Amino acid sequence: MIDPTQVIEAFGKKTSSLLVPTHSHSPSPTALPTVVPNVPIYERVGETGSKTLWVVFVMMFISTLAFYYMAWRVPVQKRLFHVITALITTFATLSYFAMATGDGNSFAHIVVKEVHKHTPDTVEHVFRQVFWARYVDWALTTPLLLLDLAFLAGMNGANITVTIVADLIMVLTGLFAAFGHTEGQKWGWYTMGCAAYLVIVYQLVVPGRRAVAAKSNSTAKLFASIGGFTLILWTLYPIVWGIGDGARKWSVDTEIIAYAVLDVLAKPVFGFWLLFAHAKNVSSTEGFWAHGLASEGTLRVGDDE
Repeated sequence: MIDPTQVIEAFGKKTSSLLVPTHSHSPSPTALPTVVPNVPIYERVGETGSKTLWVVFVMMFISTLAFYYMAWRVPVQKRLFHVITALITTFATLSYFAMATGDGNSFAHIVVKEVHKHTPDTVEHVFRQVFWARYVDWALTTPLLLLDLAFLAGMNGANITVTIVADLIMVLTGLFAAFGHTEGQKWGWYTMGCAAYLVIVYQLVVPGRRAVAAKSNSTAKLFASIGGFTLILWTLYPIVWGIGDGARKWSVDTEIIAYAVLDVLAKPVFGFWLLFAHAKNVSSTEGFWAHGLASEGTLRVGDDE
C-alpha cells in the first residue's frame, strides 16, 4: 500500500519547485556607456610665480629711484628722456606690486569642446588666472617706450601718432584675447594684435630710420641698436602669450617668469642703456617742456648744433 504521507510529501516537492523563482538563461542587456561631467580645471599662480613677482617689483622700484636721481642731476632742459624712462618703471613698479600682493588678476573662462564618435560630445571648463594689471602696465609703459625711441630718432608727429595708436590697439586686443571664451575669439583678437604690432615695426624701421639719418652718426647707431633690441624683445612677447595664455602649454608660473625676464630687459635695461649712451648727445628741450605756457609753446627735440 501507498502511504498517504509519502504522496503528500511528493506532491509538495513537485509544486514547491514551481513556486520558487528560477534564474533565466536569457542574456542580460548590455550597459550603455555613460558620460561623466568633467570637473572644472583651475590654472593659477604658485609659489614660484609669486616669488618672481616680488623680485621684479624690487628691481623695478630700485630702477625707478635710480632714474629719478639721474633726472635730478641734469637741468630740466635735458631731462626729457630721464622723466619718460622713470615713468616707465614707475608704472611697472605699481603693476608688479599689485600682482605680487594678489590684486590685478581675474580668471578667464575657457570652454574646450571635445567631439566623440560613439558618445555625446563633452565640454571642459578651464579657468586660467590672467593678470589684467599687466595689460594696464603695457597700455601705459609701451607708449612711453615708443616715445623714447621716437624722440631719439626725431620722428614727426604724424608717425608718432600712428605708432602710439597701433600700440594701444595691440595691447587692448591682447587683453580681449586673454579673456576670450572660445578658440575663435582668442586667436581672432590675437591676430589683430599681431597686425597692429607690424604697424609699429614699420613705423620704427622705415620712418624712424629715415628721420634719424638727419642726426649725428652716434645717435643713428644708438637708435639702430636699441631699436633693434626693443623689436626683438617685443617680438618675443606675442610668442610667450601664444604658448601661455593662448595654447596653455605653459603653467601660469612659467608664463610669469618669461614675462618677468622680458619686462626687466625691456624697461630697466633699456632705460639705463638709453640714458648712459645718449648722455653726451642729448639736446636741450625748450618751449613748454622747460618754461611752461609762458614761452612760445614749442617743443623741440634734436641734436645740439
